[in-house]
Amino acid sequence: MTVSKPFPLTALASACLLGSALLTGQAMAATTINLSYNGAPDPDKNAVHVFATNLKELVADKTGGEIQLELYPNSMLGEEEDRMEQTMNTPKLNVASFAGVSPLVDEIFVSAIPFLFDDFDDARAFFDEGDYWREVEATLKERAGIDMLAVVEEGGFLAFTNNERPITHPDDFEGLRFRAMDPSQVALYESFGASGTPIPWTEVYMSLRTGIADGQMNPPMYIILGSLYEVQDYLTLANIQYSNQFLVGNSQMIEGWDDDVRDAFMEAVAEANHNARVHNESQVEERIAFLEEQGMEVIRPSEDDLAAFRDIGQPAYLEWLSDRGIEQRWIDMALEDAGMSDLVD
Repeated sequence: MTVSKPFPLTALASACLLGSALLTGQAMAATTINLSYNGAPDPDKNAVHVFATNLKELVADKTGGEIQLELYPNSMLGEEEDRMEQTMNTPKLNVASFAGVSPLVDEIFVSAIPFLFDDFDDARAFFDEGDYWREVEATLKERAGIDMLAVVEEGGFLAFTNNERPITHPDDFEGLRFRAMDPSQVALYESFGASGTPIPWTEVYMSLRTGIADGQMNPPMYIILGSLYEVQDYLTLANIQYSNQFLVGNSQMIEGWDDDVRDAFMEAVAEANHNARVHNESQVEERIAFLEEQGMEVIRPSEDDLAAFRDIGQPAYLEWLSDRGIEQRWIDMALEDAGMSDLVD
């Protein structure tokens, strides 16, 4: 019988030190960090790509080249949950959607309460200054060892589309079938009298084309990105939810950088996010005009109709949050931060 030799303790110690050094500032010279995200590398159609490319330039500049970002668009490094697991366990960055973050912090769904914000300024203040979002950041770090670095706009507010009839009021949903991104959207559609079926983004176009679903909801950017205007006739600008994703990073990696590098990196994140917001807001009306040019009928509901959407959609969504087991304190914090304390029980 062959007896294998024990692994030398000195070699083991060296290996451990080498692994540790990869996450410290001592090894930061010319360090390349992967940044993964959804969507095509197309600046005209993908706001997240615009953010990522600008962040890459700013990080290299502000850290003096000590950190270089390698971009991986189109989910090249895996689907949402795979990429979040990688971020937990390796020194990397990721732009995640609700599908990536919610398995770790289910309470993030509270930030998607329908009609929570009147405009971009309200939404940005909520995420930049609110107590609820600070609690989300702390919880993600505690549960998963991941830093929440920025809330990245991905194209404005969500709008309804369908190919059956103009939707101006909740009553117009009766009997329609809608593609849902997640269970929260199913609950919203059902409150309006429609049905919702979870369908992956990669299958949305064909589902709409073949009639598996009559409609869906996304910001104008994603309607263009997915060429959904080819299979949808009506666009309802109901400003349902703020459309965003989340820049996250491995906490151990970030804590391992020296103070100057970390400060420079965070300065780059803040500047890239500001630039992305300015760019995104400037493009919204242009994107709507493009969709109209492609033949979509654009519906802008009246204030009374928007109030009807809100009066039906918000209570249904709040009930869904409660049924999901999310503690009321999270909902209370978010509503307070959004200036909607009148909805607090």
